Amino acid sequence: MTQPPDQPPQGGHGAPQDQPPQPQQPPQAPGPQGGFGAPQSPPPPVGPPPGAGQPGYGYPQQPTAAPQSGPYGQQGPYAPPPPPGPYGQPPQPGPYGQPQPGPYGQPQPGPYGQPQQPGPYGQPQGYGYPQQPQFPGAPGGNRFKGKTAIVVGAAVAALLVIGGTVFAVTSGGDDGDGKKPVAEKSDDSKATASDAPVNPGDGSGAGGEDPENLNEGRQAGESKVLWYKEAPDAPGDGADAVGMWITDKTAVKAAYKQLFAYDVGDGKPTWDPITFPQKICAVTPQKTADDKIVVAYMNGTTDRAKCNLLQQIDLNTGDKGWSGEVADGALFDSTLQVELTVSGDTLMVGRSQSGTAYDVRTGKKLFDKKKYGTSCFPAAFAGGGRLVSVASCDAAGTNEHDEVQELDPRTGKVKWTQKFDKGWKASRVYSVDPLVVYSTNEDKKTWNISTFTATGKFRSQVGFDEDFAPNCGLAILARDLQGCEGVAADADTLYLPTEATTGPNEIVAVNLSTGKEKWRVKSPTDESMVPVKVEGGKLIAYVEPSYDAGGRIVSIPTGGGSHTPAKLLQNPQGTAQIESGFFSKDIDWVGGRFYLSTTRLTGNEDTKEKLMLAYGK
Repeated sequence: MTQPPDQPPQGGHGAPQDQPPQPQQPPQAPGPQGGFGAPQSPPPPVGPPPGAGQPGYGYPQQPTAAPQSGPYGQQGPYAPPPPPGPYGQPPQPGPYGQPQPGPYGQPQPGPYGQPQQPGPYGQPQGYGYPQQPQFPGAPGGNRFKGKTAIVVGAAVAALLVIGGTVFAVTSGGDDGDGKKPVAEKSDDSKATASDAPVNPGDGSGAGGEDPENLNEGRQAGESKVLWYKEAPDAPGDGADAVGMWITDKTAVKAAYKQLFAYDVGDGKPTWDPITFPQKICAVTPQKTADDKIVVAYMNGTTDRAKCNLLQQIDLNTGDKGWSGEVADGALFDSTLQVELTVSGDTLMVGRSQSGTAYDVRTGKKLFDKKKYGTSCFPAAFAGGGRLVSVASCDAAGTNEHDEVQELDPRTGKVKWTQKFDKGWKASRVYSVDPLVVYSTNEDKKTWNISTFTATGKFRSQVGFDEDFAPNCGLAILARDLQGCEGVAADADTLYLPTEATTGPNEIVAVNLSTGKEKWRVKSPTDESMVPVKVEGGKLIAYVEPSYDAGGRIVSIPTGGGSHTPAKLLQNPQGTAQIESGFFSKDIDWVGGRFYLSTTRLTGNEDTKEKLMLAYGK
């Protein structure tokens, strides 16, 4: 079904209707963390209500001959929209402030007031944010759960609309007594020279040497802990440890005020830890082609301290390159929090309302991305294979909307601009090349995932209703566009984990050309499975640990034929508690090794808190 440009989409199934808000559930008791942390969501405002939940993915349904039963007993995934209402009937408001047809497409009941369901990371779901307010970087769930709606105006006028959902994120975990889960050292662990992993005898941790043999009791077929490191000292209220980079030689981990580097094979320090004067406040998630990163750290400890000091680091040698200070922008355009991203040889530093680009090799300033057009303030950036900017426009006016642009990373010249409809916020970028954008509408409690061509034209949106659960971090002051784990993409396919309700979850492969499902595969255990990356024509995925088994790494063929997960590594049961006990995690699979690290230090002085582990055969 098609329509002329700038006309409202017709016949949407489950189009969101204006409904009065339902009462919220009381805060749920947080449970132990599993996986990457909790499924996460677009950056929330400060001080949201407690609780958490998972978002969904899904888009306009494609017409078919008859409704089909979906995998969860609901209509879909390719169920057709109901027929449009009689001509001449007054339309209902749509998710973009546009008319919406007739009486069809009532939204499915949202989770307001419904019992919390465990998330795919073993955490309770609900409405609100992590229970630990001292954890500004805590994980959360996607903001909106259930059905979706269109966000791009004329470019997608021919597409259909389906339903609305509620805002939700996942609460942080504890063990039920208000204490954060930590991994206790076994009293009877005895290291052996042949099998014991390299331990942190370098004194980098809070407890000195820790001769714990994490491989003791390892069963046949289980991987080894090649090495592990304990965490450095952290304040009593905790500290961030965001940032992990793996090169051919070195595994580098950021923690509080320091960078640590370990040999990928034996875990021995490859260079002395780098200690910054104040805490690390931002890092480039990407490394350059020659293994450089940039770290931002605070210029003080007061409430007025800014995240404006930059330092380039060589990951393989620990050498410090250029350093510099990021200036504030115009009024209200501060560096209290910044966002760093790398595209080719360009470092983009995003402030609250603008950005500045530098040559990542030399630190030379390249250009500023400032306010443009009708009060459009570029507030977030995503890098990698291309440089993408998201701007908020006319926020105080009647034409409030977001715009997405691709920039030339060397000059800042705008290659193309795509405008979103009023009320829609481009919250996350799941992939830069190809470009996949997750957006939300607070007022309508809806969400959308759109894909774009290389020239910025609308390509598709996910064409079926599903509750997906990627794992995204919370950004309090700035949009963390690339803060999502548990989602992967190649040139033609987007890979998304579903929310676990009862039994194992699934990974769904979505055709980026059509928005339709290509295939789905169930987790091989009762624990959730999440995408990690695509390599060699296979999807690498991580299966969460259980109480009696470690996690595992599996590969799933992405082409035709069977999509049965094949086990690459089975982590030992002896480290399952550590694996699931991190408040939130970074994971990576490089060179046949599995790397796992915490992204949050608890500051607990009573236990030997783990910072990072490496598994292999």
